[in-house]
Amino acid sequence: MTFLKQITAAALLASTTLAGQAFAEGGTLVIATTQTPRHLNGSVQSGIATAVPSTQIFASPLRYDENWEPQPYLAESWETSADGLTVTLNLVSGATFHDGEPIEAEDVAFSILNTKEHHPFKSMFEPVESIDTPDTQTVVINLSKPHPALLLALSPALAPVLPKHVFGDGQDPKSHPANSAPVGSGPFMLEEFTPGEAIVLKKNPNFFIEGRPKLDEIVFRIVGDPSALLIAMENGDADMYPFMAGSQEIRRLEKDDDLAITTEGYAAVGAINWLAFNTASPKLSDVRVRQAIAYAVDRDFITKALHRGVSSPQRGPIIESSPFFDETIPAYDVDLDKAKALMEEAGFGDGMDLTVDYIPGPKEQQQSVAEYLKSQLKKIGINVTVRAAPDFPTWAGRVGGHDFEMSMDVVFNWGDPVIGVHRTYLSDNIRQGVIWSNTQQYANDKVDSLLNQAAVELDTEKRKALYGEFQQVVATDLPVYWINSLPYHTAYNKKLLNPPQGIWGAMHPMDMVEWSE
Repeated sequence: MTFLKQITAAALLASTTLAGQAFAEGGTLVIATTQTPRHLNGSVQSGIATAVPSTQIFASPLRYDENWEPQPYLAESWETSADGLTVTLNLVSGATFHDGEPIEAEDVAFSILNTKEHHPFKSMFEPVESIDTPDTQTVVINLSKPHPALLLALSPALAPVLPKHVFGDGQDPKSHPANSAPVGSGPFMLEEFTPGEAIVLKKNPNFFIEGRPKLDEIVFRIVGDPSALLIAMENGDADMYPFMAGSQEIRRLEKDDDLAITTEGYAAVGAINWLAFNTASPKLSDVRVRQAIAYAVDRDFITKALHRGVSSPQRGPIIESSPFFDETIPAYDVDLDKAKALMEEAGFGDGMDLTVDYIPGPKEQQQSVAEYLKSQLKKIGINVTVRAAPDFPTWAGRVGGHDFEMSMDVVFNWGDPVIGVHRTYLSDNIRQGVIWSNTQQYANDKVDSLLNQAAVELDTEKRKALYGEFQQVVATDLPVYWINSLPYHTAYNKKLLNPPQGIWGAMHPMDMVEWSE
């Protein structure tokens, strides 16, 4: 298996050396992945493909430990006012960007406002009304209303701090050339980014946390063929495989004595595999058609047979492990007679044709389910065409551009519903060209009201009641049919110390990861 020809000699050596070999000066970590990011700027792009390298390149105001407690990062301390309307960040002194320029309050303010305006998670910073910078080390975030998810939103994967002198030059933040050649302040610096092949990151020698990072280099090896990725892990050509969700992959790598397999590192992710409906489609605008499809799909078959028991059924928009999940939500257990009756009521008793897309790469969670839908929905008169995409950007362009009827998708809760759930269901988050927003084009005034109330409610029990009512409404409207939670695992070489197992997993700075001996 060939490796990227243009990467540095050190990276090439690392890729052909047995994983786990001791390195005299920090060494190289090779991370295997199937996804190519559009670019590396997590301020304007969500998703695993961007977040894992982005959190190594960019630092953020805060970081979180495994107990969900915020920890200092670029902000050495912070304070929230009694009324919840002001959060003050006190920045560390002496921190610099990779180009040597100092990190100042203006950079943090610029970054938060840039993320607010251009990131697909519109609700994440929506209450941020203004930001004051009384001096170079103080950031005062003024909120229009209390925001219970704000500190979590200041995490690495959600709030990268950008250099204003690079990104604030007036160019479109979403297509800025620096997105693919970013200057950050994180533990690693971009050496090379060749889409479809590899991302090479070098140690930041001037990182503001003394003694870190431990590694000299991180190489993201992009392997389009999942089978080849497994071989790379088994042969020692790669050292870590995060966000692994396939049952065959998990069980195969569990047999390798040189690898450790863990489910730790995904507590805040809340990944849900679902079938999205374009509610603006004439065929799917009638809720009875969407409900008919739900009654025709068998979650148990998908999780127990297609996924070989490694995934769990998911009945609603909030991950079932969350304290905000409503156990009473309708499950839509299989009932083909009811499904046929609903199709008849909707005027489609003679059937219809529909197309389903899926994310390329994770076949078991995506393509296999899409192909199952083709056979299962035929039982209620729906002829399904499974439409493949040659790569992730193509799929993202279709779904973000609303050029689809149905699509398999994987969407994260991101720790708090305000961050990861609201974006899918708020009507003001219907955003052309943006994935993982309200790509279903779903609009319901009651849902908007409930979510907007929950976004400012600081009392946990009251928030729970609001989210319970929200779940009941969307379970009736079904802009999405929720299928299963993803069984994310990380495989890594046993000689690797401090693998990323916090609440954000690999979407967290790997400045403490190192090789033993």
